[in-house]
Amino acid sequence: MSDPPNGGRPSMLVPVTISRLLIREMADSQFVTLQEVDGVRSFPIAIGLTEAFAIERRMGGDVPPRPQTHDLLASVIATLGATLQRIEIHELDSGTFHARLVLDHQGDVVLIDSRPSDALALGVAEGTPVMVEEKVIEMASESSNLSTEGDYDPDIQVDQSFDEELDDDEAGFE
Repeated sequence: MSDPPNGGRPSMLVPVTISRLLIREMADSQFVTLQEVDGVRSFPIAIGLTEAFAIERRMGGDVPPRPQTHDLLASVIATLGATLQRIEIHELDSGTFHARLVLDHQGDVVLIDSRPSDALALGVAEGTPVMVEEKVIEMASESSNLSTEGDYDPDIQVDQSFDEELDDDEAGFE
């Protein structure tokens, strides 16, 4: 069992959804944008290329012939008799977001520390609710100077932007 969230302090959790996934294979900059379910605020989280592809694959319902890391974790959770209740993004510290998996195991709440990208990749296939602490949304908005008004599109967008194509010589092929 883990410690109670926020050291027992009351918290304000805001439901969010993935509104955009930006994948740039030629650059080291993948982002997932989370949008308030009943609001206009949104904020990006930088993620790794592997996690971005895992989120994209799972959002699309693609099932690989063999389980990948997030599939394996989902299987372990189910095999142990637990269910993933929700994902919480609960802290923003020095530009790093912190998340946790909230599991139900035989009536007990179990909290597992996680990177947001891994938690999202795990939960997206099952439609697991994603919740963000109000303070995190406020800090993310302030630190990135994001507007609280935007052109939110309720359909998830996957943007695979590729840097300029290289010819074989430039890419190192002969």
